Amino acid sequence: MSPLELLRSALRGITANKLRSILTLLGVMIGVGAVILLLAVGNGSAQSIRDSISSLGTNTLTVRASGGGGFGGGAAATSTSEKQITAQTATTLESAHLGHVAAVVPQVSTSLTVSSTAASEDGVSIIGTTSGYFAVGTTAVASGEAFTDDDTASAQKVAVIGSTLATELFPTGSALGQTVQVDGTPFTIVGILKQQSSTGFTDANSVLVAPITRVQRSFTGFGSVSTLTVEATDSDSVDAAAGEIEIMLDQLLGQTADDESYTISNASDLLETQEESANTFTVLLGAVAAISLLVGGIGVTNVMLVTVTERTREIGIRKALGARRRAILGQFLTEAAALTLLGGVLGVAAALIGSRFEINGTQPIILGYSIPLALGVSVAIGVFFGSYPAARAANLRPIQALRSV
Repeated sequence: MSPLELLRSALRGITANKLRSILTLLGVMIGVGAVILLLAVGNGSAQSIRDSISSLGTNTLTVRASGGGGFGGGAAATSTSEKQITAQTATTLESAHLGHVAAVVPQVSTSLTVSSTAASEDGVSIIGTTSGYFAVGTTAVASGEAFTDDDTASAQKVAVIGSTLATELFPTGSALGQTVQVDGTPFTIVGILKQQSSTGFTDANSVLVAPITRVQRSFTGFGSVSTLTVEATDSDSVDAAAGEIEIMLDQLLGQTADDESYTISNASDLLETQEESANTFTVLLGAVAAISLLVGGIGVTNVMLVTVTERTREIGIRKALGARRRAILGQFLTEAAALTLLGGVLGVAAALIGSRFEINGTQPIILGYSIPLALGVSVAIGVFFGSYPAARAANLRPIQALRSV
């Protein structure tokens, strides 16, 4: 039989029992669609996190507490005051005029309830920092203005809020100039932050940024800070800046070589770690989705075995008329491959439609290789799982087949 005749025969076999073929197509379609879409979710999540890390800037460093020591737990973080990194430590580092350090910005953070006359939001991220926060990295004010050094010095009750928080607290008008209550303390909104990409379950746009002196005075206390963001003079000086900061911090904290009260990381380190985690996550999602594709392949075997049984007499007649074994084999293999290919195409279409919607806060990004890979695997599954029924049909003896009723 010619390839065209094989294809026509396969289509006739598929359409002979429409309901059974549709159910088999659904199994393959769900498997292929799940593989492509789950890989896209993993890729989208990884891309979102990469964007967030990149937004920190290629010339910034982050100093954080490590283990239980150092800083980040308020005034009671450690019993030895010289072991704490405070806002004054940041001022000292910046005043030292280190050769590769352009700015040092301290931050304290907590989560509190923020309310307006129209709404109230629980668990809002409150960041206390200096005016340098808006110059380091890519955090920028979209409307209004940032608070100033004078606001920080006098502990003014002013704040810049994220776009999501502004919309939730003031759904019918502008938030600029309005007053919000932060755990009972009034703050005047002087600016709204530019929209930022969010990762995981945290909305980066639901945040309130205020002078560090006011946040410490009202909420966290004048103890240690949460992080220090260090800006290097340029992207090529990040490593040199890290070395200078480490030396200065060891001197200020009176640390020895065995002390590890803080860690210094940069965007490149975070990005490398995240990419490793993202690749593992994406592979895991793909493996889970592949199971459903495997189940669809088993369904193909079941359908083809039933088809061979129903068409035993037809196979016997064709063999009696001179049809060769490879013709019978090719017919049923083509039918299985066509069935899974059609299911694969429908699965790709379903995945492309699904990728247009956010899934659990993540915008899926289709991987270029996932579509041909899923289609190829679906056809391979059709051939693999259809080979046994096809071989069974091809090995039937004409006399036995003709005896079948």
